[in-house]
Amino acid sequence: MPAPRQRQQGFTLVELMIAATIGLLILAGMTTMFVNNTKAQAEVEKSNRQVENGRFAISLLANDVRNAAYYGEFDPTVLGLPATLPDPCSVAISDIKAALPIHVQGYDNASALGCLSDVREGTDIIVVRHASTCTTDQADCEVNSAGAPYIQASLCGNLFELGSGSTADFYALDATTATLDRHLRDCGSAAGSGTLAKFRYLEIHIYFIANNDVQGDGKPTLKRAEVVNRGGTLSVTIVPLSEGVENLQLEYGLDTNADGSTDVYTANPTTYAGCALPACDVANWNAVVSVKINVLARSTETTPDYTDSKAYVLGNRADGAPNLVAAANDHYKRHLFQGTVPLPNPSGRRTP
Repeated sequence: MPAPRQRQQGFTLVELMIAATIGLLILAGMTTMFVNNTKAQAEVEKSNRQVENGRFAISLLANDVRNAAYYGEFDPTVLGLPATLPDPCSVAISDIKAALPIHVQGYDNASALGCLSDVREGTDIIVVRHASTCTTDQADCEVNSAGAPYIQASLCGNLFELGSGSTADFYALDATTATLDRHLRDCGSAAGSGTLAKFRYLEIHIYFIANNDVQGDGKPTLKRAEVVNRGGTLSVTIVPLSEGVENLQLEYGLDTNADGSTDVYTANPTTYAGCALPACDVANWNAVVSVKINVLARSTETTPDYTDSKAYVLGNRADGAPNLVAAANDHYKRHLFQGTVPLPNPSGRRTP
């Protein structure tokens, strides 16, 4: 006898509901895991950008400060010190020449300078002066995007240049190369003879912290004001460098006994040791042979479930007490970067 056929049965409604519930639970778990992974990845990227911005800021500052007082073959120690601290915003050639001996110039917790805007309250400003390490005839010689003034050092020992006895003949500085007429060692004894010395760019940089990268965006940013050269016309332009940098504090190492070594650090050479006269002020800045840099960088976006309750010490204040930045208690992540930069050019010239 043939076997009886078995009835085919599907899933019951209860079974379908159980299967759907299990599937939804699995889907919810996978969605939660995906969201958490995405959120974690976003936080890692924010932290990476924060660290990169801070490292870039302190590296850029350190490299520029390290070159302070480099003027090619010209030794600025032959120049007399200015009567008062120069105006770093001035683009007059006479003022730029007078400022050459002041290779580093700072403003402790300054509110503004004439050529700066949107300066973040309670942060430092530093001015750095030096020539480019390359000459203008080199194709890869980097300089400000809109050019810079030119400086030329004489190597000619005749009576019209190094042998004249006047320091004004030892170098040339101008907005155009047409007036730069200093020579190399083959100059001979006649005025204007021989091979012209190479031209370098004179870089004058003013670093400061702005409240915004772009006006109104609320992102504190390290910026730099540059003395630029547009076809022989000098002006000051501001360039954003690194967003998320919200504080810059500096200490300056002074060589008080003219041996080329740092003897003391101060956040403000202008007032160090009771200095109140312009001549004392200028002499202190001329004696700077090292700089301590403190950069506080924060993330550019908030992390809702994070609160920064930490206080940060950015070196010392002018009175010697720790420069304590109180906890912001906000939702930005922060990191402190610190470094000490020796200045080999002024230090080497002061070494006996």
